[in-house]
Amino acid sequence: MKDERTATGGAVLRQRVTEAITEAAFAELAEVGYARTSMERVAKRAGVGKAALYRRWSSKQTMLTELIRDRITASLPPTPATGVLRTDLLALLTTIRGQLSAPLLTRIGAGLLAEAGTDAALAEMLESVVAAPRRAAALEVLRGAVDRGELPPGADLELGIDLVIAPLAFRVLVTREDGGDEYLERLADAIEAGLKATAR
Repeated sequence: MKDERTATGGAVLRQRVTEAITEAAFAELAEVGYARTSMERVAKRAGVGKAALYRRWSSKQTMLTELIRDRITASLPPTPATGVLRTDLLALLTTIRGQLSAPLLTRIGAGLLAEAGTDAALAEMLESVVAAPRRAAALEVLRGAVDRGELPPGADLELGIDLVIAPLAFRVLVTREDGGDEYLERLADAIEAGLKATAR
C-alpha cells in the first residue's frame, strides 16, 4: 500500500509540474514570441529546473509544438447541422470567431503563423491540427448544402472553405478589426452568394 501511495503522489506531482510548465510556456509565447521563448525562460517562469523540461521534451521546438497541438485539439469545434446553409455557416463562423478571439490566441496567433514560414514542424502541426479539422468542418457544411439543393452541384467548395476561414481569421488576428454578428451575417451571405456564382 505504501508503494502505491508513493506512486500516486509522484504522478500527481508530475502532473502539477507539467501544468506549471504548460502555463509558463504559453505565458512566454504571449510575452516574448515563439523565437525568443527558450527552455531556460520557461523553466524559470514555471519554478522548475531545466531537467524537468528535458525529461518531457527533447527541445524547445518539440515542447512548444506538442503543447500548442494539445491546446488546440482540445478546442476543436463541433460541425453544425441545422439543416439550413445560412444558419450552419453562422454557427460555424461564430465558433471560429470565439476561438480566434480567445485572449491567448490573439496574443500568439499571428506570431505563430509568421514562425511557421521558417519552421517546418510548426507549419505541419498548424496545418494538421488547426487548419485541416476546420476545413473538414466547413466542407461538411457545404456538402450538406449541395445534398439538400441549397448549392448547385458545380459550386467550388474549395473556394468556399477558404471563404469560411480566411477572411475572419485575417480580420481577427491580423487587422484586429471588428468581427461582430453583423459582420458574420454579411460574410455568410457573401459565402453563399459567391458559391452559387462559381457553379460551372
